[in-house]
Amino acid sequence: KEAPELIQVVVAIDPAVTSNKDSNETGIVTVGYTITNNERHYYVLDDFSGTYTPNQWAYKSIQMYDNFEANKIIAEVNNGGDLVETVIKNIDPNIPYDKVHASRGKVTRAEPVVSLYEQGRVHHVGSLAKLEDQMTTWDAGAGDPSPDRIDALVWGITYMMDKNDQFFAG
Repeated sequence: KEAPELIQVVVAIDPAVTSNKDSNETGIVTVGYTITNNERHYYVLDDFSGTYTPNQWAYKSIQMYDNFEANKIIAEVNNGGDLVETVIKNIDPNIPYDKVHASRGKVTRAEPVVSLYEQGRVHHVGSLAKLEDQMTTWDAGAGDPSPDRIDALVWGITYMMDKNDQFFAG
């Protein structure tokens, strides 16, 4: 599926704090939205997640920001604090950036996004095999490792939701 002209595009980062062979991946997902039939429709444009050093994920995020002419880079900062903003701004001080904070568990945080998928309002553009594999195999109850790609996707869509899309969020 191809994305229509989008109103807003963000690069969402769920940063890992280490980059060794046993580290979680840093989730880096680009998402955008447009309005169709008076509803927001969300487009997952790319997944550039992987095991990276802070400089590597910052450069990759900025590359995606440039490639998709994004409006902003956002990042979950519960684990890394000011690290993400500092690393990104050291590379490019002009990048628009915003912090997001996790106040609820992953499953609860994802519920409004799951609902949007169920309504057919989230669309994937191109091949996103690793993200889609994580989306269909991650089991919160089984103690699976952190779903970094899913987390970045949820942050990106949640950031762009309007109040009418957040009926589960309260």
